[in-house]
Amino acid sequence: MSVTITGNMTRDPELKFSNGGNAILNFSVATNRRFTSNGEQKEEVSFFDCVLFGDGATNAAASLAKGHRVIVTGRLHQNNWVDETGAKKSRVEIVVEDLGLSFKFATALVAVKASSGTEPF
Repeated sequence: MSVTITGNMTRDPELKFSNGGNAILNFSVATNRRFTSNGEQKEEVSFFDCVLFGDGATNAAASLAKGHRVIVTGRLHQNNWVDETGAKKSRVEIVVEDLGLSFKFATALVAVKASSGTEPF
C-alpha cells in the first residue's frame, strides 16, 4: 500500500549506519487537519514516524531539519517486538520511497551530485 503525506518535520533527522554500512535516516512528520464541527473551528494533528535508506538517507540528512515542510511517499510497515518487561509492542512507520521539500511556504537551492549520472539544472 502506498501512502503520501505532507507535513512538517518534528525534529532533526537522525542518520545512522547499519553494520554493513548502509545509511538509515529516522525522522517524524506532523500533519495538521483543520475542520469545522458544530460551527466550531478545530484542528487535528497526526504524527508519523518515517525511515529512509541508502543514498536518499544521506542526502536528506544533509539537507533537511526540524520545521521543514516535506512531502513523503512510501509504504506502511508494522514493527512488532517484545520489550524488556515481556510486553508485546507494535509501531507502524512509513518506509520512505521518495522524499521532497514542499515549496508551498519556502524556496530551496538544489545541488545535484556528480555520481547521480545527471547534469545540474
